[in-house]
Amino acid sequence: MTHSFALHIPDADLEPEPLDPEQIVSGNPEVTGKVVWESPDGRQIRGVWQITPGVVTDTEADELFVVISGSATIEVADGPTLRVGPGDMAVLRAGDRTTWTVHETLRKAYAINL
Repeated sequence: MTHSFALHIPDADLEPEPLDPEQIVSGNPEVTGKVVWESPDGRQIRGVWQITPGVVTDTEADELFVVISGSATIEVADGPTLRVGPGDMAVLRAGDRTTWTVHETLRKAYAINL
């Protein structure tokens, strides 16, 4: 998108984003998402992301996000354990190795810098 815009996040249509099976620790979590803006150089991305209950691992990018709905516990290796739910803002740093335990389907709005 090249113009200013508004998006009602709870109703945003999301597309499947299959997880690498090696990331799944337990359960059958499914991920969907939508990029709503990307900088011309591809180094800044804004979007909506959702994951259903389960436990997954990830290596993070530099990200700020706000939880719209659902809840999760995010364990950062050699760092804090974050408990997030609706209205919470969180920051993850590039290279953080995380384990996400998703308790209720979690939807977030995010800003990533690569």
